[in-house]
Amino acid sequence: MMSRTAKIALSIAALIVIAAGPAFSQAGHGKGRLGGTLLDPDSKPVVGIKVTLTFAENKSTKFEDTTGKKGDFSFIGLGSGNWTLTASVPGYQPVEQVVNVSQLVVNPKLQIVLKKPEKTTGVLQDEKSLELLEQGNQLFKDGKYDEAITVYEKFLEANPGLYQIRVSIADCRREKGEFDQAIAIYNEVIAQSASDPTMGKDMAAKSLAGIGNCYLKQGKLEDAQGYFQKSIETSPKDEILAYNVGEIFFSNQGLDQAIRYFELAAQIKPTWPDPFLKLGYVYLNKADNAKAAENFEKFLALEPEGERAALAKNILGFIKK
Repeated sequence: MMSRTAKIALSIAALIVIAAGPAFSQAGHGKGRLGGTLLDPDSKPVVGIKVTLTFAENKSTKFEDTTGKKGDFSFIGLGSGNWTLTASVPGYQPVEQVVNVSQLVVNPKLQIVLKKPEKTTGVLQDEKSLELLEQGNQLFKDGKYDEAITVYEKFLEANPGLYQIRVSIADCRREKGEFDQAIAIYNEVIAQSASDPTMGKDMAAKSLAGIGNCYLKQGKLEDAQGYFQKSIETSPKDEILAYNVGEIFFSNQGLDQAIRYFELAAQIKPTWPDPFLKLGYVYLNKADNAKAAENFEKFLALEPEGERAALAKNILGFIKK
C-alpha cells in the first residue's frame, strides 16, 4: 500500500505535468507587441507584402501580417523570446532578421530597408521572371524592338546578375539602327564577361559579333570583318557562333565571307547538317551548281528525312538535269 508521502509526491508530479502541458502548447504566446515598416532602398513604403514572424523555440508558432499603405506591419499576442522576421519581395534580397521580443517593456519599432540582390554573375534570382525572357524573345522575333527592350529590362531588374541579357537589349538597339547605343552595351558586356569564368568567353564572342554586325549594317565591311574575326578567335570552338556569322554575311550578300564561316562551323562540328545546307544555298547564289550539289549531298547524308531534306532533294534533282 502506497504511503502518504508517496501519494503526495505523485500528486505533485501530476500537477507539474498538467501545468507543463498548457504552458508548452502556449509557447510563444503572450502580451508582447511588435511593429515596423518595410521600405525600399529609396525609403518608400512597400505595400501588400506578407511579413512572417516565427518563434525560435517553437517554429510552429507563427504570426503573419500584410504591409499597409505606409509599408507598416504589426503583431500582437507575442511571448517573450527570439523571433525570426521574414519577407520576400521580388527584385530584392530576402528579408530575414532575428528580433528579441519582451512582454515587460515596449519593443522598439522595426524599420526594414530592402536591399537589391547582389550582382552574382549568372544567377537566376526570380524564376517567375523567365516568362518575361520568353516574352521578350518573341517580341524580338516579331520585330517589336521597343517592347522587347522594355521586357528585357524588367527581366534584368529582377535578375541583375544575369548581365548576359544585355546582349539581347543591344541586339534590339542594333536592329533599330541605334548603332552607337548598341555598341556601347556590347562593350559593357565584354567588360563584365572578364569576371565570368563560366559564360564569359561566349558572351564576349557574341558581343564582338554583335559589334561586327553593327558595322556591317553601316556598310563598314573592314571594321565588321575585324570584329567577326575577334569573335571567332575568342570562342574558336563555338560552331553556332561561326554559323551565325555566316548567316549575317549571307543575309547581307557577303557570299564569299558567308562560305568562310559556314565552312568553319562545319569543320568544328562535322556531324551538324545545317552548315552544309547553307553552303548549298550560298553556292546556288554564286551559280556554282557543282559545289551546291556537293554540299546538299553532304547535308542529306546527315539529314535524309524531313521537310528540309525533301527540298534539298528537289533542288538536287533540278541542278543535276
